[in-house]
Amino acid sequence: MRTIQAHLILPPDTNHHGTIFGGKVLAYIDEVAAITSMKYSGGNTVTVSIDSVDFLSPARVGDILELEGTVVYTGKTSLTVFVRVTAFQVETGESTLTTESFVTMVAVDEGGKPREVPQIVIETEEQRLLYEQVKLRRELKGK
Repeated sequence: MRTIQAHLILPPDTNHHGTIFGGKVLAYIDEVAAITSMKYSGGNTVTVSIDSVDFLSPARVGDILELEGTVVYTGKTSLTVFVRVTAFQVETGESTLTTESFVTMVAVDEGGKPREVPQIVIETEEQRLLYEQVKLRRELKGK
């Protein structure tokens, strides 16, 4: 399950360097993770943790920020969404990877209680690598 979202970076979204605020990118990441996990689980989800965020390069005013969220791991009631963020420069046509993040969500019922989610089916080598990375992260955290 995958979600793609785009945002035009405008001056109010940026800091004094003319680059997008990290907090703005985090809000977009959380939103994409929520939409992706809700689509996958067929109901409401809540954010449990943003397990990692790596800011790799800046995005500037006028760039189009493209976010892609993919479910890469499932537990009994939890899902981990990998979010990749790129900046598309309209004038040059170039895309640059700006941010990568892993977000853990939990599926909840109408009463806010955790509910089971469908188990992930690994279909590609990239999915397998991301699945293994999340599994290792969880083991290191003692989960």
